[in-house]
Amino acid sequence: MKIKRAVVSVSNKAGLSELAPFLKGYDVEILSTGGTKKYLDSIGVNPIEISAYTGFPEIMDGRVKTLHPKVHGGILNIRDNVEHQKAMETLEIKHIDMIVVNLYPFKEVISKGCTFEEAIENIDIGGPSMIRAAAKNFKFVTVVVDHEDYSKAMENIKANNGATTEDFRFYLAKKVFATTADYDSAIAAYLSSVKP
Repeated sequence: MKIKRAVVSVSNKAGLSELAPFLKGYDVEILSTGGTKKYLDSIGVNPIEISAYTGFPEIMDGRVKTLHPKVHGGILNIRDNVEHQKAMETLEIKHIDMIVVNLYPFKEVISKGCTFEEAIENIDIGGPSMIRAAAKNFKFVTVVVDHEDYSKAMENIKANNGATTEDFRFYLAKKVFATTADYDSAIAAYLSSVKP
């Protein structure tokens, strides 16, 4: 699947200074949020703000940014399903072919000692929703959750003229579900050990 549009929204910016310009070099339109957009602007990538794409502002102190049908429809549509593509056209939803997301650092925050409220605010909602959606639709969407896979993604894209292989997308999808399972386990363990 050729990558034409990507959402890039990461807490850990490691490796992004290589990956984002690489994607831009393949004419990938990059959508981004908050701190990631500021970082990408600072290195000359200049992504489109998610809110400009959705037509809906970030709200509730950033709690709601990417939870929007134009994001999730763009990720989850089945590209060879005629009805899905009709809905995309009718609702003016664009395909999103790649998700580069790592989650709020919940484990790191609680390991340093924090208030209950700080722990709660570091439970990521939009990130897991996007990466799970992309992993479910790995037949069409590339999802990268680990910065150590950036070089593999760039190699795969380079070797396939701007596209990725289904084998590689499946490898990445499995990593997503391992990541979200571990993340939710950490949250469950923390909540079981405290009283609000």
